[in-house]
Amino acid sequence: MCDAKRKILAPMLPVLLAGLSLFSYTQEASAFLNRSYSTLEKSIILKGDFDNIIRHGKLRILLTQDFTSVTYLPRRRSPLAAQQRMAEEFALSHGLTPELVIVDNFSELIPALVAGKGDIIVNNLTINAQRRQKISFSVPVTQVREQVITRKDDDSITRVSDLSGKKVMVNRGSTFWHALRWLKKNKYPGIEILEIPNRVQLEQLLDMLADGEIDATILDSNRVEIYQGYRDDFKVAVDFSGRRNIGWGIRKDAPRLVSEINRYIQLEHLTDETETAFVDDLEQIKKRKLLRVLLRNNAASYFLYRGELMGFEYELAQEFARYHELRLEVTVPRHQQEFTTWLLEGKADIAMGFLQPSDSQRRLGIEFTRPYHFARQHMVVAKNDPVKQLSDLDNRTISVRRDSGYWETLTKLQQQGAKFTLRAATDKIETEQLIEKVASGSYQATLADEQVLDIELAKSVGVRSAFTLEQEISHALAVRAGNPMLKQELDEFIKRIYKSEFYNLLYYKYFKNKGSVLKLSKGRIVDTLEGQISPYDNLVQKYAEQYGFDWRLITAQMFQESRFDPKAKSGSGARGLMQLMPRTALSLGFKNIDAPADGIQAGIKYMSWLGDRFSKELPVAERLWFSLAAYNAGIGHVHDARRLAGQIGLDPDRWFENTESAMLLLAKKKYSSKARYGFVNGREPVNYVRDIKQRFEAYTELGDNLLGASARSQPSVLASR
Repeated sequence: MCDAKRKILAPMLPVLLAGLSLFSYTQEASAFLNRSYSTLEKSIILKGDFDNIIRHGKLRILLTQDFTSVTYLPRRRSPLAAQQRMAEEFALSHGLTPELVIVDNFSELIPALVAGKGDIIVNNLTINAQRRQKISFSVPVTQVREQVITRKDDDSITRVSDLSGKKVMVNRGSTFWHALRWLKKNKYPGIEILEIPNRVQLEQLLDMLADGEIDATILDSNRVEIYQGYRDDFKVAVDFSGRRNIGWGIRKDAPRLVSEINRYIQLEHLTDETETAFVDDLEQIKKRKLLRVLLRNNAASYFLYRGELMGFEYELAQEFARYHELRLEVTVPRHQQEFTTWLLEGKADIAMGFLQPSDSQRRLGIEFTRPYHFARQHMVVAKNDPVKQLSDLDNRTISVRRDSGYWETLTKLQQQGAKFTLRAATDKIETEQLIEKVASGSYQATLADEQVLDIELAKSVGVRSAFTLEQEISHALAVRAGNPMLKQELDEFIKRIYKSEFYNLLYYKYFKNKGSVLKLSKGRIVDTLEGQISPYDNLVQKYAEQYGFDWRLITAQMFQESRFDPKAKSGSGARGLMQLMPRTALSLGFKNIDAPADGIQAGIKYMSWLGDRFSKELPVAERLWFSLAAYNAGIGHVHDARRLAGQIGLDPDRWFENTESAMLLLAKKKYSSKARYGFVNGREPVNYVRDIKQRFEAYTELGDNLLGASARSQPSVLASR
């Protein structure tokens, strides 16, 4: 950046960046406008544990100005903003107002925390023994590498030793500062260590570097990622350290706060929305062996039935995935418009949901398959409503979602002279819920496809079909226009199964058989936070809390093991709800694992034992995935897979796409012959972990979609370990 441009932009930059970042931020979570700001001078002194914070009504988050989400241009999703957002969400989940307490210099953070000027530090703090003497830490929220940064045209630094004779500017009190002081004293006395002055932010530090005022600085890799998004006047010269754990700082007198934060962080890590975007066609989908599908959470498409994932469209997607030997991953968008945006962005490969093809969607880059379903649309009114034809609705109100095909249909009827009023219902409401509102008298009428109405009529909801519209509507699957191979395979699949025995039996089960519809309706999970997944939710909650796990994750594992059958037995002798071997259960102190209470507690205790066999320095979620893999395949095989991962250039501290890939190789003699524990059918633990993760995410996601914001306000039951 040249001097002239810098002088012009300097006074405007904070305002411009704040506005841009605030726009981005409010797009993601408008609730965070409730946050407040403070400075060290204005922050009151308040110590004590979580109860004191609750009484005070605020969670004071200490951070430097350069860490906050309004100090850099948000060209990409920022890992720092994600940390800040997570901290604010934690506060809001407990009814607290998040207050950002801004300090001038990094070195002030820990003293301010200890003094009671804030409650937590969210500022990319490296977890180390020296800091643990002063403060407590949360479980790791991420891992970074410390990197030496130089001017883009400076090739004089390629090793750490090259810092000798250079001006290196870093924050006093940072791990960089202490490491450089040690290097200067013991190895390279020529290093000139400079302290970043108060109120100088990282943006200005990089300007100083670009202008040649200093030779180098050291930054964490996640910060480097942010500035590389829009600056090209610096480069990473060399890694200054290996991988380091980053956590949140908490006072030592607040153990309950540590526990509550750890619960929240761990749940966030397990359900983290870090999906990679892919927009490629079927060939690459097959290489990844993963088919990603968008579905609506309703009784027609996708729902939970006593812990099992079900739905007419879900089973169709399963059949297509099975035919192509793909693993199915389902995501439920929060809003109807996200079916289009998420598909185009590459967050999924197919969108389903009884979608009505439209030219407006095609203009956006969406293509539709051949129809897989046809339906009449019914005008739904209360059971005792005398409406018989369209003219009877004159001066009456019909409520549907604005972004649905129903809105378009009804708008055309108005253009043709119909005199009803059209009301836009919230985008989050499902048609089945609109029908219930008509039955209760809250709404006068709505429009519904016949398969949706069939379900509600089978449940004896107090509505009826006043009349049907003349035109039969077709429903199709949506794909990106740039994926012709996928569309072709879907077209062939639909041609093969439409009106086949498989299709007809499926349709009968979900829509036409009153007994089946009522059974599925009664067993459908509505609130996964209150505990309606299995017959053993109370037991799972009790022991999951005791050993530090989210009860829905354990329930997902229990379904995977036994499908909630306490009498289940495997060919190898495993028994009970958690399918433990009797000798393993006995070693844990349990004799009767056929009894649900003992079987569940034994399984959870064994999961805890397995978790303790892995380093606590591992990221939280990774330790859990390793534990699940060990539960299935044995801890020895997991250790073998981690060693192999390191040998072949994968990350042994990551399960997905890394250690799991090495686990698959242990089924081959070339690799198993050199492994300590020998051969293992790696496909089993790989599928086991992925299936449990997907089911767990479905349990939490479907609950959140049904409950809306209130679901997120409930405290997590994932305890600190």
